[in-house]
Amino acid sequence: MFARSARAFSKSKVNTNANFRRFASTTPKPKVKGILPSPTTLLVVAIGAGLYSLDARSAINEYVWCPLIRQTTSAEGGHKLGISLLRNGLYPRLFVDYDDPVLQVDVFGKTLNNPIGMAAGFDKEGVVIDPLYNLGFGYVEIGSVTPLPQPGNPQPRFFRLPQDDAVINRYGFNSSGHWNVLGHLRVRFESLLPKHPQAVDNSFREGKLLGINLGKNKTGDEVEDYLKGVDQFGPYADTLVINVSSPNTPGLRDLQSESKLTNLLTAVVKQRDQLAGKLLDPSVKPPVLVKVAPDLTEPEIESIAKSAKDAKIDGIIMSNTTVQRPVDKLITQGAVVNETGGLSGKPLKEIALASFKLLRKYTKDSDLVLVGCGGIDSGKDALDYARAGASFVQLYTGFAYKGPGLPRKIKDEITQTLKAEGKTWKEIVGSDDP
Repeated sequence: MFARSARAFSKSKVNTNANFRRFASTTPKPKVKGILPSPTTLLVVAIGAGLYSLDARSAINEYVWCPLIRQTTSAEGGHKLGISLLRNGLYPRLFVDYDDPVLQVDVFGKTLNNPIGMAAGFDKEGVVIDPLYNLGFGYVEIGSVTPLPQPGNPQPRFFRLPQDDAVINRYGFNSSGHWNVLGHLRVRFESLLPKHPQAVDNSFREGKLLGINLGKNKTGDEVEDYLKGVDQFGPYADTLVINVSSPNTPGLRDLQSESKLTNLLTAVVKQRDQLAGKLLDPSVKPPVLVKVAPDLTEPEIESIAKSAKDAKIDGIIMSNTTVQRPVDKLITQGAVVNETGGLSGKPLKEIALASFKLLRKYTKDSDLVLVGCGGIDSGKDALDYARAGASFVQLYTGFAYKGPGLPRKIKDEITQTLKAEGKTWKEIVGSDDP
């Protein structure tokens, strides 16, 4: 009896399942709307995102594309990709880049439209000068350039500390050499001169300047290498920068000692004075600046100030990267923090600004132009350096993390603050002096 009941139940279950399958196959499936967008919707969204991305100030560049590049490339690979995109015109634009007059500053007998500069190290070969101007920089510095080509240190040599908006690099003055960079500058010069026949600065932009940063070869002469750079690049430069502060070339920072630095800078100034002048304006010879490290004691900074005055150079950039590791303030953990090289980005600001204030202490009685550099990625950062005595500032790592809209964003923040205070940039330079 139980067996017959079980067989009957099993047969009934099979029939029920079969009936359900027939019902399911013949019953129209309800259309689910709103879950998957149509191809047209996807196309409209893609076009919208693309158009939005074309504006350098769009948040999508900082919060989507820059992080995506960091996720899909090594640090050096990301650097090379950025240069390639800029060089090939594949970068967002500033549809409006008006610099309010409150941003103007007078340096080297010229007036900069704004005090935001790109530091050396980003465009080592001088191939993306004009895209950087297009993104709002008032000053662009290329290099460092060494007389002979050299590959720099072995890879990997560039490391991200993403949680700190920082990097460590030990590039080691990788450079294609004087002749290659001169070739780029010559092609640019011959291309722009017919379009701007009245230009007097090598930026070919009114209110903007072009700096060229000079280095020495790893086995090169500590004076002659720089003199060669002055000869070669003086005609193409609005400023010449002597880099004696990279931590990645053995013995380079030793040139910051007072006797060596005075001797070097005196020789550089003499060589500069013998130039025929800039190609665009032979009556003008480029001012000379020296770029120094933040890892100096107060007596060392005082001696650098004395060397700069004695040699009669025109300015000092403070600072280069630091070999310090403020581990108590770093969020990023792991072996990357202890990589050999120079640290830059947000953690550098406190170190560099402290050294900058000491430099100001020993130079405010002179005509030296001081340039602030290190950890700048906001208007407040730039203003902190200005109040400490910086005529203008430079950035690099912040640009890599924040994206192409950063120069404009910083300028807008500075303008808003200055107008709220009823002041101009020129009026606040050195306003924190005791």
